[in-house]
Amino acid sequence: MVVNRDSGEFKDFLELYQKADLLELGRLADAERWRLHPDPVVTYIVDRNINYTNVCVTDCDFCAFYRRPGDRREGYVLPKPIIFKKIEETLAIGGTGVLMQGGHHPDLKIEWYEDLFRSIKERYRIHLHALSPPEIMHIARRSRLPVPMVLSRLRDAGLDSLPGGGGEVLVDRVRKIIAPKKTKTDEWLGVMRHAHRLGMSTTATMMYGHVETVAERVEHMRRIREVQDQQPGFRAFISWTFQPDHTRLGEQITETPTSFDYLLTQAVSRIYLDNVDHIQSSWVTQGLKIGQVALHFGADDLGSVMLEENVVSAAGTTFRAGIDDFCRVIRAVGKRPVQRDTLYRRVRDDF
Repeated sequence: MVVNRDSGEFKDFLELYQKADLLELGRLADAERWRLHPDPVVTYIVDRNINYTNVCVTDCDFCAFYRRPGDRREGYVLPKPIIFKKIEETLAIGGTGVLMQGGHHPDLKIEWYEDLFRSIKERYRIHLHALSPPEIMHIARRSRLPVPMVLSRLRDAGLDSLPGGGGEVLVDRVRKIIAPKKTKTDEWLGVMRHAHRLGMSTTATMMYGHVETVAERVEHMRRIREVQDQQPGFRAFISWTFQPDHTRLGEQITETPTSFDYLLTQAVSRIYLDNVDHIQSSWVTQGLKIGQVALHFGADDLGSVMLEENVVSAAGTTFRAGIDDFCRVIRAVGKRPVQRDTLYRRVRDDF
């Protein structure tokens, strides 16, 4: 099977998605993985998700984590001492970074984030992978500042890189249904372009399996690939399936993606996104068994051991694994586990 990357590539990849045999796709994706990463290595990272607030004004139908402003019982903003303690616990077990994301809190302006990031960097040697494009847009609006200035100021305060959260599916028809108050497609991509221009690396994500079509999944990948060609900076792509429990959107969805769908989507992403270095297996939503199988479908990275995870677990999915589990499943597929940092630099080889 040969894919034409010329002007008809969208049609080619849509046909690949719709008609190719899963095992054949897996073979093609695995071949692309080996072309890009010829060493028999699978990487992973030890870090922690710190959700600094769950208060949010965007009311996304797919989210079970957020609480509306004024919720005194369950809404929160983490104080600095708690954030510091979480970082210290991460460093104590060999962690190298924290992923910090939160809701769109109506009262938090740029000065709050600058103060927090500076306080962290003064105390700890740790990578701050923080603030998705919708959070950056929210801060810019609340602070009445242009996005490039917000990014520059946050970078100077200690922000190291941006996660790809809030990408969902980068098609406005879909976004208007599942998150009408959130950033639009061009805004999300625009934040990433600005970050790349400033020399900040980012990740790209896709959360699918709700109201989008297969063609819209491919369009999402096309937009990521286009930005990477024009303004490179995406170091990895991570896709995961919608988790419906405890969400308003889940009440409207009668069919959710299977593990077959997940492996198919990941394989297509590895083949299509030939200009993005790494594909990460989504074991957090699929479980470690499918996460292991995904290593034969284009993934070269198993993602995070993840000391803490709140958003996916709020939707009822609570897979857990430790470093020993990661090393075991990686070795079982004939590869060598290597701990990396956020920028994919090697931290430790686990022979």
